[in-house]
Amino acid sequence: MPKNKELFRDLLKQADIEINGTRPWDITVNDDKLFDNILLDGTIAFGEGYMERLWDCDRIDILISKLLRSNIEEKLTGIDKVKFAANYGVTKLKSLINPQAVNRVKEDVPFHYDIGNDLFVNMLDERMAYTCAYWKDAKTLDQAQEHKMDLICRKLDLQPGMRLLDIGCGWASFMNYAAAKYGVICDGLTLSKEQMALGQEIADKKKLPVKIILQDYREFKPEQPYDRVVSIGMIEHVGPSNYDEYFECANSFLADNGEFLLHTIGSPTSKDGTDPWINKYIFPNGVIPSLSQLSSSVENKFNIEDVHNFGPDYDLTLMAWCERFEKNWFKIYKNYDATFYRMWRFYLLSCAGAFRCRDISLWQIALTKIGTDLPVNARAA
Repeated sequence: MPKNKELFRDLLKQADIEINGTRPWDITVNDDKLFDNILLDGTIAFGEGYMERLWDCDRIDILISKLLRSNIEEKLTGIDKVKFAANYGVTKLKSLINPQAVNRVKEDVPFHYDIGNDLFVNMLDERMAYTCAYWKDAKTLDQAQEHKMDLICRKLDLQPGMRLLDIGCGWASFMNYAAAKYGVICDGLTLSKEQMALGQEIADKKKLPVKIILQDYREFKPEQPYDRVVSIGMIEHVGPSNYDEYFECANSFLADNGEFLLHTIGSPTSKDGTDPWINKYIFPNGVIPSLSQLSSSVENKFNIEDVHNFGPDYDLTLMAWCERFEKNWFKIYKNYDATFYRMWRFYLLSCAGAFRCRDISLWQIALTKIGTDLPVNARAA
């Protein structure tokens, strides 16, 4: 048996994973060059290996959960560990510059969100929400996403006639819901032309007071402050170098007695970059924040009223997305290729596994301006 294959066989065994085993989470290796590639390029090679059919697995979500729990990288020693971790050096070097500067973000956001509305229409719920759903008392993805939106509306104590800004509004799913159900007037910011076009079309057809603006939050200059500000699954694109400015902008957008709700994936440790495979293929220059990073940047700008963690719900959301993606692939396959299918499947299922083992979380953080006397309904769960 080749040395590298033997090394990984022993490591995987510690994670209760077998090479060419019979359980759903065991991996079937189709080409032994996979092991050399992983030692050379780490997680990029692992993900690319699946894309290139070097290996297969029925339950990637369980596989990734087991791998993360076992912390395989820490069990490598000497030159093997140096090789395996080498690609993280690129991520670290990139953190020395500002990879989320305005000009860079304007390129990175379309990389992911402008790959085709047909993909997202056939993967997401009927409202086109591309963030974690709230599965309490929900049986379907549509119900869970509506529960999430209503939860946010109640936490913000929305009232008819209020003005609301959504930073990173996507296809306007939340704004359309808030406008229709709570009677608020909504503006939203996005850098995706495809999101803006489809989101505005949906809002206009429903004759809702919703306006989508193609602009970076750092360049946005509203004529008057908003009663409420929300940002759902967007700060992951902001980056630690820009957290201070991000919260300064949010503060400036908000009226004195206003409320700001931040919905974000969260990391238990502070980092400057993300997984190299995710960075290359899914979210360029994305960074998952930690609570300490966020709280440091919030200081002197906002009061933290509440932190609500429902990370396991993202596991359920991602599995529901993957089920719909696989079910509806026949409708969209002509616009993509087999490699894209495997890449997207690996993305959804590996992220589900990461949430399942609590390697990452999902937070809703309720914030108010310092000095506000407004009663807060932040715990309206």
